[in-house]
Amino acid sequence: MIRLIIVPLLFVISTLQSQTMDVPYHQIPDYPEDYTTGNVVARMIDGLGYRFYWATEGLTTSDLTYKPSENGRTMLETLQHIYGMSEMILESPKGEPSIRPKDFSNYSFEELRTKTLHNLHAASNLVKGKTADEVSSFKVTFQRGEKQTDFPYWNMLNGMLSDCIYHTGQLVVLRRSNGNPQNPKVNVFLGKTQE
Repeated sequence: MIRLIIVPLLFVISTLQSQTMDVPYHQIPDYPEDYTTGNVVARMIDGLGYRFYWATEGLTTSDLTYKPSENGRTMLETLQHIYGMSEMILESPKGEPSIRPKDFSNYSFEELRTKTLHNLHAASNLVKGKTADEVSSFKVTFQRGEKQTDFPYWNMLNGMLSDCIYHTGQLVVLRRSNGNPQNPKVNVFLGKTQE
């Protein structure tokens, strides 16, 4: 009986480890050679990616259901919110509208984490090296049914990108409050975590 339980458990652990290894932002990428507009935006996205990677590394079921108050969001609901914004961060440089509303409640924690990190990585790669004129051509487009509303890319910076950083910080605080603090060796200044 014990052998039957251990084998599936080992499979689950190895699957989770392999999924974790396949995601970007274990450390922040090397910085670009110059401060073009696109490189600065990409670096902001990379900084978010690194923070999000470690804020979500090693979360437990107890963490995911934790919420600070009766009316607060659970950590899983916060992850769904961040994922939705990561889609928008990617859609804008691709020139795609953000179709709303969307429901992300069917995604598991691992799916939300992996998809968010890959969205951020892809968005960073799309904006790297872009000139100010190229970045200024990006639009934030919301689509509800047939109606589309456009906003300048400035709204992405003070909106979704800043909001994701804000909510990632909340994850760090919430997991600490739930007794599972983030790895203390995370260094957001250097963008590397001491092994």
